[in-house]
Amino acid sequence: MTDTHTLIDNRPPSVATLFLERVAATPDAEAYRYPVPPAAGTGPDDWKVLTWADAAERVLAASAGLIALGVRPEERVALAANTRVEWILADLGVLCSGAATTTVYPSTNAEETAFILADSGSRVLIAENAGQLAKAREKRAELPELAHVVVIDETDAQPAEDDPEGWVLSLAELEKRGTAYLEQHPECVKERVAALRADQLATLIYTSGTTGRPKGVRLPHDCWSYMAGAIQATGMVTADDVQYLWLPLAHVFGKVLTAGQISVGHVIAVDGRVDKIIENLPVVRPTYMAAVPRIFEKVYNGVVAKAREGGGAKYKIFQWAAGVAREYAKASQDNFRRTGNASVPFALAAKHKVADALVYAKLREAFGGRLRAAISGSAALAPEIGYFFAGAGIHVLEGYGLTESSAASFVNPGEAYRTGTVGKPLPGTEVRIAEDGEILLRGPGIMQGYHGLPEKTAEVLEEDGWFHTGDIGELSPDGYLRITDRKKDLIKTSGGKYIAPAEVEGQFKAICPFVSNVLVHGANRNFCTALIALDEPTILKWAEGHGLGGRTYTEVVASNQVRALIDGYVERVNEGLQRWQQIRKFRLLPRDLDIEHGEITPSLKLKRPVVERAFKDLLDEMYAGAREA
Repeated sequence: MTDTHTLIDNRPPSVATLFLERVAATPDAEAYRYPVPPAAGTGPDDWKVLTWADAAERVLAASAGLIALGVRPEERVALAANTRVEWILADLGVLCSGAATTTVYPSTNAEETAFILADSGSRVLIAENAGQLAKAREKRAELPELAHVVVIDETDAQPAEDDPEGWVLSLAELEKRGTAYLEQHPECVKERVAALRADQLATLIYTSGTTGRPKGVRLPHDCWSYMAGAIQATGMVTADDVQYLWLPLAHVFGKVLTAGQISVGHVIAVDGRVDKIIENLPVVRPTYMAAVPRIFEKVYNGVVAKAREGGGAKYKIFQWAAGVAREYAKASQDNFRRTGNASVPFALAAKHKVADALVYAKLREAFGGRLRAAISGSAALAPEIGYFFAGAGIHVLEGYGLTESSAASFVNPGEAYRTGTVGKPLPGTEVRIAEDGEILLRGPGIMQGYHGLPEKTAEVLEEDGWFHTGDIGELSPDGYLRITDRKKDLIKTSGGKYIAPAEVEGQFKAICPFVSNVLVHGANRNFCTALIALDEPTILKWAEGHGLGGRTYTEVVASNQVRALIDGYVERVNEGLQRWQQIRKFRLLPRDLDIEHGEITPSLKLKRPVVERAFKDLLDEMYAGAREA
């Protein structure tokens, strides 16, 4: 307990402090890897390395550059970019200057970007490219406090004729100014870091609300310092790990991983291009990776589709191996829970060995062959998908947290993980379940409140520090938490029955390899229906072999063959549900749900009210003329 106590209770005031300590302790150790596309435009990326000392040189230069621009402690510097090494370096530069980072998703439109910049009072925007610069330029009249835009991609840092002088500069130019400023004021950054208080604002993250304007979550330096220490204290990540980071850093889940890395000192390979994940995994060969459930669902569906393409015999072998994987995972986890030993019966172990040679080994190689653990968060992972990966030797440890709790409040503990739960609270975090089943949290990771919204803060944060998560859950006697649903998402049918739609949706995703997104609807209705969007590449591949080749996605999903195909999966999922949970009718959507239409968040969570409004005609059609069930 001594190490945990030291890491948690005697933590430094900020991650900026931790960063300088890490640089001093291991200056020559590798900190970051990042891809550089080939000059010719084709061929594999060239991966470069930054040591901690290399990173510090750029961070201190960026930090001093911000100080030279007149940025003062706790003033906001916004950051609108995809996940890349410059995002991390810029964020650390902001923190080391004493300022606070306002995170902006690069997919956010100009209007909402302007709202975030204005509401946060951001003085500087660090923009990735010309596209992000254009949003600020379009709304400049509404942003009188925005004094500068710093563009990461140097060639895109082009001032317009009507830009104020010095309004646009490149990140390279900012660092150059900072280097010159450091020559005159060599201690300026260290002085700013030394003056940081634990309760000083470090980050403003705007939640992508389903209705109305997003709310700015105020996270002080102490939140990140605590998270860094708590992650290290779990022992799940070691200095020898190589983490592959592709999650959006504007999201709290991605951001917390950078804090943990500084505390532990392991390597992060940074590349936010989601379309490069499959290509990057064998190159990076990570030992540790965090992802959202949608990624595991896509990998699983891809494996199923590939097995089906291999012909009947190959598909039967895969189905058998998938069943063995789930049986093996459940048996080993149950035995570990009872005895502390993950052994399984001899006959099952023998089947598992054969299945490993035929199926699982290839799957592990696709992940790079060294993946020790994968963390899944941001939404629920269907247990059957989790058990499949667990049995195949890819240990998906589910975790739980919110923007308001600095992301990581619960995580499954290493060997003792339990699929279908989000594990145990991090050291230093308290939990209790309210009478109505709502999960309440208290601890150093909890936000200060919503920026400029005291009434909204009071709705969720009690005076004694307990935060109302809005999620419903159950705690096992030994402290494992299972999330059952969002409090506001629980469906109550007109017959008075409560249904957790996420549970039904998860079961459907686990059996239907063609699904991309599914929404179960039924609040105040007399039965449940579903809106189903299919994964375009997977269903078009199926269509080629079933007389529908050459047709568009919209034409394929409108066909009787596909309707019958999905109907079979709906019937299968209904077999395992109570009568009032069953999907009586469904409609296939003419397109997938996406961020651009505002139907899913950048972390790939469903925005139910938006989807229900967008496809209201389909929902009404399913209930038209329906009699009481």
